Amino acid sequence: MNDPHSPHPAPVHLPPGEDHDDEMIGTLLSRRHALRLLGLGGGAAALTAGGVLAQRGAGGTSAGSGAARLPGCVVRPAMTEGPYFVDGEPRRSDLRKDSQTGRLSPGVPLKLVFVTSRVAAGGCTPRAGVLVDVWHCDALGTYSGVAGNSGDALRGSQVTDAQGRASFTTIYPGWYPGRAVHIHFKLRPLNAAGQATGEFTSQLFFPESVNAAVFARAPYSQKGKADTPNAQDAIYRNGGSQLLLSVKGDPVGGYTATFDVGLNLG
Repeated sequence: MNDPHSPHPAPVHLPPGEDHDDEMIGTLLSRRHALRLLGLGGGAAALTAGGVLAQRGAGGTSAGSGAARLPGCVVRPAMTEGPYFVDGEPRRSDLRKDSQTGRLSPGVPLKLVFVTSRVAAGGCTPRAGVLVDVWHCDALGTYSGVAGNSGDALRGSQVTDAQGRASFTTIYPGWYPGRAVHIHFKLRPLNAAGQATGEFTSQLFFPESVNAAVFARAPYSQKGKADTPNAQDAIYRNGGSQLLLSVKGDPVGGYTATFDVGLNLG
């Protein structure tokens, strides 16, 4: 059984026939490793080639024993992009409309805000110039632009502003067999010439209580009950709890969620 706190988790093996967009990559760092990477433990270490993905906590510092404490940053896991990523997605904040047909994807509204920061020993500061790609399935579990599907609905990208923010208006994603409800994202810092200097890819997940409330409504309800809760998802079990969104709202008026991350790449 995998230990999610191990710096070298065992690879994920999916059942035959499950293509799944994903399997775990990278590592989950222990607290001791995170302290070393941030220069707060015994002997600072260089950042890994893959960078460090972290969350900025509202309290400024995280609880812990000893003199060295994380400056409000918790290391996050990376996950593969899967087969449904399309590079060069349109730069836009509203992902609901297919730019080719003008058709809006039906579903419960979701506003998703990324806030990117640079992590240092003293804390986290806003990081501008990070290209944020987002892509996910529609209310019935289908991705646009791949596997014979046309269009570019529920796909898009933005560059973070001076406050490190990039906001997307989309819909709550549906589900498809073998996977928990999720949204894919990719972060790529850009240099002055607009070229990516690195990338970090992972996924966001949702509380089961919110999934149930959303899927009881049309058009989600026509697909039936989701077959894979978070606890049974092979990807979620390898660190998904660190990527679980805290959403506010309801299935009538829609939801909002902010994902606050620190990125030391590029």
